[in-house]
Amino acid sequence: MLTERQLLILEAIIQDYAEAQRPVGSKSLEQQLPVHVSSATIRNEMAVLEKKGYLVKEHSSSGRIPSLKGYRYYVDNLVKPTVANPAVVDSVRNSLNNQFFKIDELVAESARILSEMTHYTAITFKPEGQNIRLQGFKVMPLRNQQVMVLLITSDGGVESQLFNLPKQITGEELESIVRIINERVVGLPLDQVVEKLRDSVPLLLHYVQQPLGFLNVFGRVLNQTAHDQFYVGGKLNLLNFVENGNIEQIKALYSLIDHSDDISNLVGSNDDDQTIQVRLGDELEDRSLQNYSLISATYDVEQHGRGLIALLGPTNMPYSKMIGLLDVFRVELARKMLDYYDFYD
Repeated sequence: MLTERQLLILEAIIQDYAEAQRPVGSKSLEQQLPVHVSSATIRNEMAVLEKKGYLVKEHSSSGRIPSLKGYRYYVDNLVKPTVANPAVVDSVRNSLNNQFFKIDELVAESARILSEMTHYTAITFKPEGQNIRLQGFKVMPLRNQQVMVLLITSDGGVESQLFNLPKQITGEELESIVRIINERVVGLPLDQVVEKLRDSVPLLLHYVQQPLGFLNVFGRVLNQTAHDQFYVGGKLNLLNFVENGNIEQIKALYSLIDHSDDISNLVGSNDDDQTIQVRLGDELEDRSLQNYSLISATYDVEQHGRGLIALLGPTNMPYSKMIGLLDVFRVELARKMLDYYDFYD
């Protein structure tokens, strides 16, 4: 257990280090603690916090900086999210006030805006999409028996896939296939479409020699549509916090930036009972992120599902400010998405 004075000192050191980016000494703390404590007493308390693992020294004559254990304790017990002033709320709201024709455009823009506001890397996931329906199915003939299949979804998304059709299929037969699919599955939730089409295999056999192969490709397009999609803003901001020009870390971060699956696995999902979650350094799976932290927040778009926004930045980021900003941002993003869905519904 930490004493009240030790808690005040730990909190002050973390906040000072986030602002000044240099080790904190007892002299500076003496001037700012809310209770009068001598410099000698502060040094003794800092030594205790260091012994308990909450602070570390960069070298023997320096001040202290927080350890990962210190940050973890601070985030779990001491951090007080900054209440955003009306100007910040208006700034977020105005930034999201453009007209968007696809939900992906809104998701991508939100990541870009959040990255610009924080100078960190921002990641925005679309709502889960469990209520997205197949709204349209079209086939566009190209050449050499090749066609492009277009799937239009109820959230404004469009996915496409090229098919090579058997040579014996005529234009009339292709029209019949399109009609069968539109009659039987348009309007259904995406997770029901392929199963419903499988009931139509006897009908499709009249037109396609291998209808199951056709359905498998169709299913892959649907999976791509229904899969969690996300957008990243400020990817290169990650490189601003590399320690001492570490070339191996730079290479690893470039690799992370270029692989969407790695970013998706990194962010994961928040626990059901946690709106905002903070993971620090060695709590992140990627070893190149030892001096980084990830703050993630869920946003609720009512019947359209839940999405996630996240900030990836240095471990010594100002947590109170960033958590407060994410809280505002998730509320405003959910509001804008509801406006979007209401318009298209």
